[in-house]
Amino acid sequence: MTKNKKYGGARPLADVSPAATTESAGRVEAFTFGDPVSVLDSREIFDCFECWRVGDWYEPPVDLAGLAKSFTASVHHSSAILFKVNILTSTFKPSAILSREDFKRLALDHLTFGNCYAEARRSATNRLLKIKPALAKYTRRGVEDGRYFFVTNGQASYEFEPGSVWHMLEPDVNQELYGVPQYLSALQSAWLNESATLFRRRYYKNGSHAGFIMYMTDTANSQEDVDGLRRALRESKGPGNFRNLFMYAPGGKKDGIQILPVSEIAAKDEFFNIKAATRDDVLAAHRVPPQLLGIVPSNSGGFGAIVPAANVFARHEIAPLQAQFEAINEWAGEQVISFEPYNLSTGE
Repeated sequence: MTKNKKYGGARPLADVSPAATTESAGRVEAFTFGDPVSVLDSREIFDCFECWRVGDWYEPPVDLAGLAKSFTASVHHSSAILFKVNILTSTFKPSAILSREDFKRLALDHLTFGNCYAEARRSATNRLLKIKPALAKYTRRGVEDGRYFFVTNGQASYEFEPGSVWHMLEPDVNQELYGVPQYLSALQSAWLNESATLFRRRYYKNGSHAGFIMYMTDTANSQEDVDGLRRALRESKGPGNFRNLFMYAPGGKKDGIQILPVSEIAAKDEFFNIKAATRDDVLAAHRVPPQLLGIVPSNSGGFGAIVPAANVFARHEIAPLQAQFEAINEWAGEQVISFEPYNLSTGE
């Protein structure tokens, strides 16, 4: 394959290819524009690295601040996480060592970041007094085994007592130091859902909608009339939009002024399709039945009975999570976490 010497083998930024040309004054051209975009981006390079070492601790493989911001990116994303947290908290048995509020923080951190940290606070005689959660967003695992740091603004503001932190993580296929959330594959869908909502909101707030072309061919209009019409359209945008516009053209023809819509109808249709598709992706990643989140079905058949769906969800999602949290009992040397059975009251 020969290389283009002018561009060093790379494709030009704009590929202009005239399709039809006439020698008259009105020349018609068709061209394509835009930079070439690779189907596979450069994120695969991060698979070559392990967790980045910063002094005495390792940095997580995923940006935890980005995960925290993405928590509210999609209503279905945050709702599915909080739904699991509420069920775990409602079945948890609080004790003098670990309160219900502290356990809820552990569950929220684990389901959001794929990591949760519990600090054991002991007496002078090494008796366990309290289990307190350490914020997973700022807790870092030390280079030496058993050391953990509380890091803010890139600096360690506090080091936990060695051996006093219990770390529960979701296993990652690339490294063993930190966990990654199971919903990671659905983040693109959650972000697309957010982008569609923000675009729709700006679409209505703007008022002009950028969705039409005003085409004028009537020779009866003077330049002053055109300028006046331009000012009237410009003032109709933003606050106070959707105003009526009066246009008087003496001697004008029927098609002298035309409104040609560009993408208004297509944008409306794609909005609902994007919202539905991204919702399904997010719920599939969280493995939460839609009827448990109060989603209204769009088909006549619905989603099925809610009680069997809740029982299956409890067996395949809640029970494994409860078993993961009960692993702290072996680490602490006594029973710290226990759960009640997840039972549904059917009213019978």
